[in-house]
Amino acid sequence: MASLTIRNLDAGAKQRLRERAARNGRSMEEEARALLGALDHPASGDDSQDTAATALGPTPLREADRTVLAGKRILLIISGGIAAYKALDLIRRLRERGARVRVIMTAGACEFVTPLAVGALAADKVYTDLFSREDEQDVGHIRLARQCDLIVVAPATADLMAKMAAGLADDLATAVLLATDRPVLLAPAMNPVMWSHAATRRNVAQLQADGIALIGPETGEMAESCETGRGRMAEPLQIAEAIIRHLVPGRRPLKGRKAIVTSGPTHEPIDPVRYIANRSSGRQGHAIAAALAKLGAEVTLISGPVTIEDPAGVTMVHVETARQMLTAVEHAMPADIAVMVAAVADWRVVHAADNKIKKKPGEGPEPLELEENPDILKAVGHADDRPAIVVGFAAETANVLANAQAKLQRKGADFIVANDVSPDSGVMGGTRNAVRIVSPTGVETWPDLDKQEVAMRLAERIASALVGNEAGGALQQGSR
Repeated sequence: MASLTIRNLDAGAKQRLRERAARNGRSMEEEARALLGALDHPASGDDSQDTAATALGPTPLREADRTVLAGKRILLIISGGIAAYKALDLIRRLRERGARVRVIMTAGACEFVTPLAVGALAADKVYTDLFSREDEQDVGHIRLARQCDLIVVAPATADLMAKMAAGLADDLATAVLLATDRPVLLAPAMNPVMWSHAATRRNVAQLQADGIALIGPETGEMAESCETGRGRMAEPLQIAEAIIRHLVPGRRPLKGRKAIVTSGPTHEPIDPVRYIANRSSGRQGHAIAAALAKLGAEVTLISGPVTIEDPAGVTMVHVETARQMLTAVEHAMPADIAVMVAAVADWRVVHAADNKIKKKPGEGPEPLELEENPDILKAVGHADDRPAIVVGFAAETANVLANAQAKLQRKGADFIVANDVSPDSGVMGGTRNAVRIVSPTGVETWPDLDKQEVAMRLAERIASALVGNEAGGALQQGSR
């Protein structure tokens, strides 16, 4: 939506948006998303203009982030797609984090952005020609392939990925990619039909088997009018975070922070044998707890009955019922972060039987009197000692987005992670998840990912939000 809005603006409005984005350290798309989100959710008692100004205030890098990539050498390959313009922002994001960036541009990339602009941002020469007399005197493509810590291809077009999968080397970019012994990260960008084509799927599988890492593509509006789907290049800040994960695996931005995570189902006893429960495996919640711990947080994981192992590096609290889980959460407070992932049973039996309820020949089952369980997310979101970041989950089988947006307002969360858990989705009990991040500033759709990757992305997002440097604009707190 943001890209369509920007294209339809007149020249003067585009320039004002460009200047405002520069002041706030955002791309034009990020600025447009934040602006629209702020105007859509004005704070009570303030006019929309003041609300927008607050939401769009500068989000400067922390001092630690300015040096997180210090000394790291990144070779960025820009290939020929409309998303090439985002590479300009990526160069800036990497350099402001301390990285040295060298750039190779394909002939197609030069049709979308100029080497002059790229070189100015990179503060270095831009390489475009495999047969350059100057650069190839010392076999320059081999030097480029080896004198780096990571090669990033953004955007990675379907054509370039096909050449990589086939081992072709007919220009400078592909020659370097074939000659390198360094890790490679691709940020694919193409039309959704191209992404889903059988040939592209084969190429992606081959590249992953060869050890190539991918980030994205994301789902959203395409450059082509009225087309949407999976194929958008990941945002520059997302790519920057992926680069940091590759190059600085020991980074601990949440060191000294306390986090509470709930996971798994709850079991509400009917009698000593039977219970009311949900079909949660606990995999997503446990993965999130592990990811937060990996980033340095002191994590308390409160889990209902599950069959998976406890993650390392966290404090475990095992519970059975919703009331026990709420008590454990209250005991773990105060905290900086709360991520309520558990699939808590909505109801419990008022009077659970002391002995197994027996069938009586010729009689139906005795009626069960139910009462509502405590709402743990709402209790945390409205607590006096509310954590700085509160995240809830919305597992839905219908009206996923509408239900998640209503939950965001009602529960006092900063954002809701929404997913479709219909039986044919395979999410409940499975190893993959496709989620949407719902916040007061909008909705972000993530592609289908392994639950471990969802957890790592979410942990990084929480770390950024905690310091006011959220990728899509600083998160506003939900209604309290």
